[in-house]
Amino acid sequence: MRTLAIAALQTTPVPHDLEASWQRFADQVRTTRGLFPHVQLVIAPELLLAAEGALLQPAADDWMEQAAVAIPGPLTDRICALAVETGLWLVPGSVYERADDGHVYNTALAVSPEGEIAARYRKVFPWQPYEKTTPGHEFTVFDIPGVGRVGLAICYDGSFPETVRQLAWLGAEIVIQPTLTPTRDREMELVCARANAWTNQVYVVNVNAGDPAGVGQSAVVDPEGIVRQQAGPGAEILVDVLDLDTVARVRSYGSAGLNRPWSQLARYGESVKLPMYGGGGFHTPDWLKGETRT
Repeated sequence: MRTLAIAALQTTPVPHDLEASWQRFADQVRTTRGLFPHVQLVIAPELLLAAEGALLQPAADDWMEQAAVAIPGPLTDRICALAVETGLWLVPGSVYERADDGHVYNTALAVSPEGEIAARYRKVFPWQPYEKTTPGHEFTVFDIPGVGRVGLAICYDGSFPETVRQLAWLGAEIVIQPTLTPTRDREMELVCARANAWTNQVYVVNVNAGDPAGVGQSAVVDPEGIVRQQAGPGAEILVDVLDLDTVARVRSYGSAGLNRPWSQLARYGESVKLPMYGGGGFHTPDWLKGETRT
């Protein structure tokens, strides 16, 4: 059995205080380690360590510039040291990354228990026109040895079907989606989380900030689109053990024992013309080749 024990921290930053936000996050990770020693991976909301404030309580116009950090740099050194100290995989939400190209990106990180940056993902679909970061241009997955492959997405990325489809095509069995949503479209995001999970037959772990930074309602959705857990509006922790063999079962026998979209793509996808992607057919990934189940 391949399992991954996760803890999703529905928490908030200390608005516009980078050091206090770091201390809150580090303390919560250490507390999680003590309370739930079986947990392997801890996830935090989008821009937690960038100390973003509530939507109607903005900082100075240049807060993004003030909070932006280099990767690697002092902040990632602290995250890596915390991972080593606790023996945990960490996805500490996202940060404002000041890149070598001069742009600022909204970047999610995955850090291993050995203190290595295992993945860095720049948000492809910033929430425009409100979010001022530069869009990234590629999707990112990483492997947890002995467990499986994980994809990264950030908040508004989930509103574009291409995001989770591409991550699943790359072999992801779990999609981790740090989120910072303080608005009433949260219900639509949860619809997307369920749809993305079942149409791609992956787990989706969508971790929103709690009140007052966000409206909460973090969710863990299984590969059949069923919500395993959903938080309320305030500070909360969702602890769950995800069975990745469930992904293989659902893909082989169908959601609810009925629907096998990946199998159908394996049989017929290459003959389907996709003009919006240049006109060619679906390219069968290596993990799906040989699938002929009807």
